[in-house]
Amino acid sequence: MRVDLFDFDLPQDRIALRPAEPRDSARLLVVPPTGALEDRIVRDLPSFLKEGDVLVVNDTRVIHARLSGKRRRGALSAGVEATLIERLDGSRWRALMRPAKKLAIGDLVRFGRESEGACLSGVLDAHVEAKGDEGEIALRFELSGAALDEAIEAAGEMPLPPYIAGKRAADARDEADYQTVFAREAGAVAAPTAGLHFTAPLLAALTAKGVSLHRVTLHVGAGTFLPVKAEDTEAHKMHEEFARIDGETAEALNAARARGGRIVAVGTTALRTLESAAAPDGRLAAYASRTSIFITPGYKFRATDMLLTNFHLPRSTLFMLVSAFCGLDRMKAAYAHAIAGGYRFYSYGDASLLYRADA
Repeated sequence: MRVDLFDFDLPQDRIALRPAEPRDSARLLVVPPTGALEDRIVRDLPSFLKEGDVLVVNDTRVIHARLSGKRRRGALSAGVEATLIERLDGSRWRALMRPAKKLAIGDLVRFGRESEGACLSGVLDAHVEAKGDEGEIALRFELSGAALDEAIEAAGEMPLPPYIAGKRAADARDEADYQTVFAREAGAVAAPTAGLHFTAPLLAALTAKGVSLHRVTLHVGAGTFLPVKAEDTEAHKMHEEFARIDGETAEALNAARARGGRIVAVGTTALRTLESAAAPDGRLAAYASRTSIFITPGYKFRATDMLLTNFHLPRSTLFMLVSAFCGLDRMKAAYAHAIAGGYRFYSYGDASLLYRADA
């Protein structure tokens, strides 16, 4: 399909720079397959679900993936910035770095803070191991495993999305605001943002309604922010991310569906995990692999009946996904309604509850 079909005009003032407070007070646009759209708030979610439905959430945790430091080559040094995007093994990460062109294989990069030549706490050394396209660098750190994880947390900072980071710096509030209440598996460089809307009272209300909750893991990569540069969707190469669903969770979801319950994905990352793990008949099984599933209109959904998700960028793979879920014309109408109605977009913005068009 032509990528320009997924374009729309979005005023810059619709981009949310802070989340709603409390989280479940964010607005919620309910999009049924047909009929009128409904303006509600996230706290109303239980009224749209029924006993036996299941919520599937992504329990990935955002790491301090943004690092600043200096490239050292002999007596020379220069400032560099890195965003970790993929762990390669115990001591190696793939990163987007600036200025990448000035880095050479073998260079030492010292991340962290220095003052008058003296290193302070939170210093982390790595060597440039390989260079790829568009600023991608393979870094081999001098630490590995849990020690490296701890050092990254000490030396780095929260990697806010570029459409927020371009307007303000990350601060102490983002340490809590940019993690979901489900976060426990460290490895993401971006938050699964639909999960940011949940609070303890909302979860209690869902439990009282008879809605159960199950966890999957997809470590969100920086590729989620990359624009689609191709003119046709078939020419776009989707980024890969690690996804996991255990056998117990898969069987619980299969059983719920067999009883008539609906599987409600909280976020596009949970949906992509489910669809990656599902057989053609929709049955789920244990899954732990890298996935590059790219969902565009025409895709036949196997395992997901409803989707709670934020509002996405024009021409993005995520807007293509929701257009596949609800229909392109339906989603364009929903987004036009949201823009006219003052809904807030992107990671810290409002949410939509989508019903699958072919359910």
